[in-house]
Amino acid sequence: MGFGELVFLAVGLAMDAFAVSVTNGMCLKKCGLKEIFAMALTFGLFQAAMPLVGFWGGSFFYEQIKAVDHWIAFGLLAFLGVRMIIEGIKSQKQTEGEGCEIEGSVLTVKLLLVQGVATSIDALAVGISLSVVQANIFFAAVIIGLITALLCSVASGVGRRFGTMLNDKAEILGGIILVGIGTRILISHLMG
Repeated sequence: MGFGELVFLAVGLAMDAFAVSVTNGMCLKKCGLKEIFAMALTFGLFQAAMPLVGFWGGSFFYEQIKAVDHWIAFGLLAFLGVRMIIEGIKSQKQTEGEGCEIEGSVLTVKLLLVQGVATSIDALAVGISLSVVQANIFFAAVIIGLITALLCSVASGVGRRFGTMLNDKAEILGGIILVGIGTRILISHLMG
C-alpha cells in the first residue's frame, strides 16, 4: 500500500470522528482550545490503536487466508464503506430540522472515551485488512492517528461556525473512499 492510498484510507477512517467533532463543536456549551485538543488527541489515539489491534488479530490467521486475502480486504472495506454511506444518508434524513442531541453538554472524559471507541470500531476491521495486504502497520497507525487528530481539530471549529452542514456529508465521503480503496486492492491483486 502506497503513501497516497494510506492517506486516503486515513481520511476515510477519520470521517466518523470528523462528523462527531463537527457535532461537538456545534453543540457543546464550551468548545475552546482545551476541548478541541482533547477531542483531537482522543480520536487520533483511538484511530491509531484500533488498526494495530486488528492487524495483530489478522496476522494470526493470515497463512490460512492468503489465497483470498484481496477478497477479504475488499469485502471488509466495501462493507464498512457502504455502511458509512447508508448511515450518512439516513442521518441526513433524520437530522433535517432537528437540533443537537447533546445540546448544552459539557465534554466529559466519559463522553470523549465513548465517542473515541464508537468512531474507531471501523479502524479495527481496517487493521485486519492491513494485515492481509501486509502493510507497515506502525507507519499506517501513525498516519491514521495524525490525520484523524488534524481533521478533528479542524472539524470542531467548523462545527462551531457552520453547524451540521458537513456532518453527514463527511460520513458519505468516508464511505466512498473506503469502497474505492477496497476496489483498488482487489483490482491490483487480480491484475497482478
